[in-house]
Amino acid sequence: MTDKINPIRETDDDARTLARDLLGSARVAALGVIEPATGAPFVSRIAFGLGPDGQPMTLVSDLALHARALRADPRASLLIGEPGVKGDPLTHPRLTLRATARFLEPSAEERARLRAAWLQHHPKSGLYVDFADFHFVVFEVDSGHLNGGFAKAYALGQNDLKVT
Repeated sequence: MTDKINPIRETDDDARTLARDLLGSARVAALGVIEPATGAPFVSRIAFGLGPDGQPMTLVSDLALHARALRADPRASLLIGEPGVKGDPLTHPRLTLRATARFLEPSAEERARLRAAWLQHHPKSGLYVDFADFHFVVFEVDSGHLNGGFAKAYALGQNDLKVT
């Protein structure tokens, strides 16, 4: 009987660097949530960025289905990493995060810091960032899965993903 080969490599500094680079350069992400009305998975493309302390974050409107879903069940999954213009899309690195969403209340002390960091990377959102129905959501990362390309899969923990 042959033992199965574990496709997950041991996490090393190269994997950590690649994951952190993906996080630091991402402007969009795919967000997976559980739709409250049906209990079915739902995926949406969102604007993405890192807060001043390196925490993953987004800005969402209460009108968005994914905002309502996160309020009902804060568990989320984020897919970060875009395929390049050439080559097989599956050979390009991508990072999946398992996280818990935390909405900031409009009066939260850290809102000003998050707003400044957000506008640095998403300046056009200055048109609506202060609308009453928009809220910053910070993702508290539980774990991640990095696919660095063919035969380069890694399981990542919270400490592996910290961007400073």
